Amino acid sequence: MRNLTCIVCPIGCPLCVDEDAGGNLSVTGNRCLRGEVYAKEEIRAPKRTVTATCRIDKEDVSVKRIPVKTASPCPCEKIPALLEDIYKLKITLPVKAGDVLITDWKGEGINVVATRTFI
Repeated sequence: MRNLTCIVCPIGCPLCVDEDAGGNLSVTGNRCLRGEVYAKEEIRAPKRTVTATCRIDKEDVSVKRIPVKTASPCPCEKIPALLEDIYKLKITLPVKAGDVLITDWKGEGINVVATRTFI
């Protein structure tokens, strides 16, 4: 048995996940189907939205790094490699919030986008 707190909505349901001998998961404590989906994914293939900063390719600006994030969740085991690629990235200004800076990272369907506008 594993206990989780659902983070899909603000209710924060306490979830209990049990696995039977056949490997099937059963979830209790959820108030909606999204909680069940979240719990099963969290046990089998956890993913996270990644936030970080990357460098600006300009010396004469007051801001040296810009905030970025993934547009979709990344599998937890691949986060270190993704962060390594983000930290290698150098951005040329101007950049607008929502601009895609890395497209389809390593064929995973994960885009990295700017979260602020810099001119």
